[in-house]
Amino acid sequence: MVTLTNLALAALAGFAAAHPGEKHDAQQMKRELVARDYAAQVGARSLASCSSSGPAQALKKRSIKRRAEAVKKIRQKRGIHAPARKDKRDLEDLQAWEAINHNMTGTYDYNMFTSLEEVFSGNTSCILAPEITDGPYYVVGEKMRSNVKEAKYCDGVDVFLEVQYIDVNTCEPIPAVAVDIWNCNATGVYSGISTSGNYAEGGYNSTYLRGIQLTDADGVASFETIFPGHYSGRAVHTHLLAHTNAKVMPNGTISVWNAPVSHIGQLFWPDDLRAEVEETYPYNTNEVALTTNDEDMWSVLQADESYDPFPQYVYLGDSIEDGLFAWIQIGINGSADYSEDEYYGVAAYLDAEGGHSTGYSVGGGGSGGNGTAPGGNGTVPSGFPSGSMSGAPPSSTSA
Repeated sequence: MVTLTNLALAALAGFAAAHPGEKHDAQQMKRELVARDYAAQVGARSLASCSSSGPAQALKKRSIKRRAEAVKKIRQKRGIHAPARKDKRDLEDLQAWEAINHNMTGTYDYNMFTSLEEVFSGNTSCILAPEITDGPYYVVGEKMRSNVKEAKYCDGVDVFLEVQYIDVNTCEPIPAVAVDIWNCNATGVYSGISTSGNYAEGGYNSTYLRGIQLTDADGVASFETIFPGHYSGRAVHTHLLAHTNAKVMPNGTISVWNAPVSHIGQLFWPDDLRAEVEETYPYNTNEVALTTNDEDMWSVLQADESYDPFPQYVYLGDSIEDGLFAWIQIGINGSADYSEDEYYGVAAYLDAEGGHSTGYSVGGGGSGGNGTAPGGNGTVPSGFPSGSMSGAPPSSTSA
């Protein structure tokens, strides 16, 4: 798994910038990928040693039941009566891995004799943090919400995503983790940022397709979002970033300033699924050149049982336009802190007065360089108003 393919190496050399404003050194990225894969292998062995324990098996049973019930409720709420899609594509190489291990629709036929475990067990991944940059578009202070869709710029295929964090050393769930999610819209534009190549209407004040939730007792945070669109230089992906010891503010928001960063990651989606989505509106209006998974700069081609950044999913109905239910279990070191990692940085923050740039840009660029701008490395910016959306007054309590 650690050996990089020629195609992946070419991708590293070709993508000096992926997100607009993002810069990377090809050789350093190669080292990061090797380190990521090694950490994933170590973590997989650690998880294997505790996965058969009583608490781990009980957690698995609860997860299976929860996912099955979630799909049932979503279908009922949306008035979907057609059976879920049953087709499963036979793809080669990466596509075969994606289809066999992630598209669970083929076994979800609502037959009373079908084992729920066969569909919804989905202990998908041992993704060790930090495995991938958070990108230059991480914004602190997003709304505490499960549904991150807004009235504008959120048209697309709905995705109901369940993220579950598990301690890689104990196989126990990690509660009260503050999980940020964000992705671009169907035409490849991010909210919360305004830079060359990504001009969101509203700029730093825009918040569509962004939100934060605390994990529950089973380590689960659930979001309603859309399938991401694509833009130049990157495969389709969804961003996740997790903090432990976050603070719940008196106004109901979550503060992550100065909190340990336990996971930096991106979820990827199978190319055949992406192709099906992009046949629909408004994805089909996007004329930007497409980057596939095997062309991506972060070498998702190396996915296997140890490093698997692809969620499992089922179609909610017989059409992709009915939406998807997806889930992923992520193994992390619950006591780790990656806030000093080069690939962690805060690009902007929201407070009561709106959005503000920190000047930070991953891998260089911008006035903040490698997170040295005020707030760029996750520290509270100088003069940050107490009691604002992401402030951390002394009266706040740990999550």
